[in-house]
Amino acid sequence: MLSPGPQATIQDGGRSGHGHLGVPRAGAMDPLALSQANRLVGNPAETAAIEFLLGGFTIRFTEAASFSLTGAPVAAYLGPTPVSRNRWTYARPGDALTAGPPAYGLWTYLAVAGGIDVPPVLSSRSTDSLSGLGPPPLAPRDVLPVGSGGGTPAVPSDVFVENASAGRRLELSFHWGPRADWFTEETCRTFRTATWRVSSEVDRVAARLTGPRLPHQCLEQLPTEGVHPGSIQVPPSGQPLVFLANHPPTGGYPVIGVLCERDLGRMAQAAPGTMVSMRATRAGDGTRRMNKEGSW
Repeated sequence: MLSPGPQATIQDGGRSGHGHLGVPRAGAMDPLALSQANRLVGNPAETAAIEFLLGGFTIRFTEAASFSLTGAPVAAYLGPTPVSRNRWTYARPGDALTAGPPAYGLWTYLAVAGGIDVPPVLSSRSTDSLSGLGPPPLAPRDVLPVGSGGGTPAVPSDVFVENASAGRRLELSFHWGPRADWFTEETCRTFRTATWRVSSEVDRVAARLTGPRLPHQCLEQLPTEGVHPGSIQVPPSGQPLVFLANHPPTGGYPVIGVLCERDLGRMAQAAPGTMVSMRATRAGDGTRRMNKEGSW
């Protein structure tokens, strides 16, 4: 590793099944991009790869390897030669791969045939910036082991569906959350009809949305609760917080809604300044809500 850029970590499919211990899933911010990068070099979809933020990334190959780049589109070069995204490329020993800032989106994925073979923790090689589990964020002079189980690199035969988008507006689908009854009908209507802006407070833990204030209807403190990635928590400021890969428990604040799984990667790739609107998946006018037991 010559330069990790603003943030580069090892990520795979994440740590499933440990939420009761307070351990989030972690894993790739854009699982679709991770899967596509691995498929291109012949790896299983959830194999560990490098996830890096906003380019500024340089790595040198010490051995021959096939690799691919997916996710946010960066201007990448292997030595002086441009590297195509969404295709596999062969690197020789000593070749340096450099990636500049993305044209749009935030997170880019570098998969290598065989996968990044760091020791797993709780069955995952993902770096979890919140709990500290997994390997530390990448730093200059790091040397990463590569596994030997890679398959045959693939020639893409289809059109990739991507979560990173050049558009500055997103419509995201959500389900009403288990604590939506903490908000009035008027506040819930505001939540689903307002246009929200992705603030500069974006990381692997959460993305803050700014817009009209969403006041709580109840004043008491909730007990801390486990949440699913995509949960939309409303703290006392009234500005929603969308939990992402390294999310914590709620900390006592209500969850008004939960993004649909298919839109998690789109939210994760949304750069600050992106405008977001919410569409309730429930048939009808979208004002009916789940009670705290999770039923309608």
